[in-house]
Amino acid sequence: MTELPKAYDPTQVEPRWYRVWQENQFFHADATAPKAPYAIVIPPPNVTGSLHMGHALFATLQDILIRWRRMQAYNAMWLPGTDHAGIATQMVVERTLQREEGKSRHDLGREEFLRRIWAWKEKNGHRITEQLKQMGCSLDWERERFTLDEGLSRAVCEAFVRLYEEGFIYRAQRLINWCSRCTTALSDLEVEHSETEGSLWHIAYPVSGSSERLIVATTRPETLLGDTAVAVHPEDERFRHLIGRNALLPLTDRQIPILGDAQLVDREFGTGAVKVTPGHDFNDFETGQRHQLPAISIFTLEGRTNENVPTAYRGLTIVEARQRVVADLETAGLLVKIEPHQLSVGHCQRCETVVEPLLSLQWFVRAAPLAAPAIEAVELGKTKIVPEVWTKTYMHWMRNIKDWCISRQLWWGHRIPAWYCAACQEPTVARETPTRCAHCAGTSLRQDEDVLDTWFSSALWPFSTLGWPAETRELKTFYPTSVMETGYDILFFWVARMMMMGLHFMKKVPFRTIFLHALVVDEQGDKMSKVKGNVIDPLDVIHGATLDELLNKAREGGAPETALDRIRKQFPEGIPASGADALRFALAAMAAQGRNIRLAPARIEGYRHFANKLWNAARFALLNLEGFDPDRYADQPQEELRAKLTLADRWILSRLQATAEEVNRALEGFQFNEAAQSIYRFLWSELCDWYIELAKPALYDRSPEGSQRHHLTQGVLATALETACRLLHPFMPYITEEVWQQIPQPSGTPQSIMITLYPMADSTMVDEEAEASMALVQETIVAVRNVRAEYNISPAVVLTVTIIAEHELARARIDAQRGPILQMARLSELQVFAAGQPPAGTAACVIAGGIIVCVSVAWQIDKTAELQRIAKELTKLERDRAQVAGKLGNASFLARAPREIVEKEQQRLAENEERIAKLESSRQRLQRL
Repeated sequence: MTELPKAYDPTQVEPRWYRVWQENQFFHADATAPKAPYAIVIPPPNVTGSLHMGHALFATLQDILIRWRRMQAYNAMWLPGTDHAGIATQMVVERTLQREEGKSRHDLGREEFLRRIWAWKEKNGHRITEQLKQMGCSLDWERERFTLDEGLSRAVCEAFVRLYEEGFIYRAQRLINWCSRCTTALSDLEVEHSETEGSLWHIAYPVSGSSERLIVATTRPETLLGDTAVAVHPEDERFRHLIGRNALLPLTDRQIPILGDAQLVDREFGTGAVKVTPGHDFNDFETGQRHQLPAISIFTLEGRTNENVPTAYRGLTIVEARQRVVADLETAGLLVKIEPHQLSVGHCQRCETVVEPLLSLQWFVRAAPLAAPAIEAVELGKTKIVPEVWTKTYMHWMRNIKDWCISRQLWWGHRIPAWYCAACQEPTVARETPTRCAHCAGTSLRQDEDVLDTWFSSALWPFSTLGWPAETRELKTFYPTSVMETGYDILFFWVARMMMMGLHFMKKVPFRTIFLHALVVDEQGDKMSKVKGNVIDPLDVIHGATLDELLNKAREGGAPETALDRIRKQFPEGIPASGADALRFALAAMAAQGRNIRLAPARIEGYRHFANKLWNAARFALLNLEGFDPDRYADQPQEELRAKLTLADRWILSRLQATAEEVNRALEGFQFNEAAQSIYRFLWSELCDWYIELAKPALYDRSPEGSQRHHLTQGVLATALETACRLLHPFMPYITEEVWQQIPQPSGTPQSIMITLYPMADSTMVDEEAEASMALVQETIVAVRNVRAEYNISPAVVLTVTIIAEHELARARIDAQRGPILQMARLSELQVFAAGQPPAGTAACVIAGGIIVCVSVAWQIDKTAELQRIAKELTKLERDRAQVAGKLGNASFLARAPREIVEKEQQRLAENEERIAKLESSRQRLQRL
């Protein structure tokens, strides 16, 4: 048996075991194996990405699930891969090209630019997969996919062609979201809206043929140049007489109609009259279709005014156009007033440029008919959403879904399989490059320049990665997948679209359960941001980082000085190396459903201590397992074995069953935090703090008379530690493998913990009597320890205790466990009575588990000094209580402070009250001595 080093060093253990696991192909699932399948496909991270806490969270939770099911003898397959990330990747390479060569992609041409991107991908695209390996992810690397690899590209083409042939894909001139920086269309989901302080301009539109003016309120005066109508509410008495007449469009020579539209106009907003610009507003576009209005586009693809505006306004940026229009309106006497107004402004998710609604000829997917089966699947329970609260959100979005713009004006991506005929201009959609036009048989064909939205290929991910459209063995075995675990923020981006595509092409749901985890935020509840300086890099947690390294990385990311100051304050000594296991356990322990994960560095450090606690327990156990024969112990008849066990033995084995039951039940319900807390409680408190301490006398007894007890205690300790390692393994794979390998195992044990069986509760080992008796023993010992702490009595001082227990069963339990109580509580004498008064000189009587524990302490303490200490502490606590109570009594504080801060102050007040009550009680007892 090899002795473990004194300190656990994850930097030595983690890479070594990952290499062993990979070399032995423990991560690989055989599609032909006669076992129940359990499959997860990873949400493919962008090929441009590096590991952040969001990745670390999903990697941890999915690896917990896959390791757990693998140990339950499922054919567990976790499929890895990366997304080509159209806009993001193209932007990275374009910036590099501009910075290093001063060229644009157009200078290179499409073919050469794509060659450059592929070269960049080959050089940098494996970074995040290597980082996932450092997290301990047991991904089936032999099945790794890339959304632009040959097989997936074939699947994307097949899906597009089929949807086109079935009438679900069409091409149309419609209003779309346009990013002038990325020069591409965006889907609604790629636009992030934020509340912005803006203005509401009141503009006078002269009514034709009269001196009357119609005052219109707008948030976008520059788009006035593209107006094709003015609208009022048809029931608004102020304007009803104007409906059907014309207005003169300011700054132009155009006449536009005044129309009534109850759907568009809110009589309470602004002046009750609005301008209608079908070419630059989605609501106005719908209005234009209802009233057959022309749609005029006044901006170029680069975001400048075009030839559709008067000459004086051409070639201006949107901001310049607004300034010029407002100035000219004021000069013309048509600007009535400007008032502050808060509005929601859409920004490009990638580059944060303000998005412009723009008329454009694009490809669309008819979403509503595809959404209907996806709605029904959730209604019928074919797919379950966890937490349940997201089901309502999913249904609302799917029932109000709009057609999906799938074409993007990029070069990097799946090029649209459509070819335009030079003769008739009609598109021919085909799986292979056509030689003739499908409409007129023309032979001069040009392929569409656009590529497909990245989310189109991602929507096929659960089945395209398994070989579709071919009917592969992998597809038959692992589809539908078991769980889609991902963040709630991409429920509609990705999850809903996978539901639609999976049901349409496979006629089955793509996954049985959708588990949506929360977001990882900082300990104040703020979103992690480089600007704020509160980003915690998971690799820094795993490997450690000096303060200089943290600051340099932040500077490279463009962090401002305020962010750097925050880093200096939060990490003055840098971040210590905690290893992947501590980070994984921290994320799992905080992953309560429906609640954001407030990641505090102190919590991660706490779980590094947990790893050290396990390591030290294992070192102690291994030092005391010399000579232990696991086969001899395992071969004993269970009834005979149980008859020889002590209360502590029976108790720890019973608690082990309860823990296994709790952990399996929690994981079945995706309650990762509850599973982690159950294992933590068993290992730290029950095994290390109690059982090991109670087992020491038998382990240290090497006499011939104590040999049987010594071997039995070794067996129970080895069993508890080995089983605990298996329970913990999905959460902390590295340290559990290292420890498990050193524990003496019976013959025939597998070569790795990750391919052993996951513990299941054994009802024959549950012992309620042992648990009840042990609970009383623990409460007695804890009561004595609390008195020691309250009166500052050294643990080295041996005490006298009297127990008053009314019930005979309680007295019998105490009497039977005198030895452990005397040992653990450090007592010289223990008296047990059915009734009576506490002996003279007793300062502390504590009710514990239905008994009264009386500790004689009068001669152990300096009464005067102790009363002075208590008085000093009470003064401090009462001052703090008054301060917190005043704050919580302040209505202004309650109205302005975030909910989390208020709750924190309320908790602080409650803790103060509790501590004050305890000190008052102690003072009264001392005064009676």
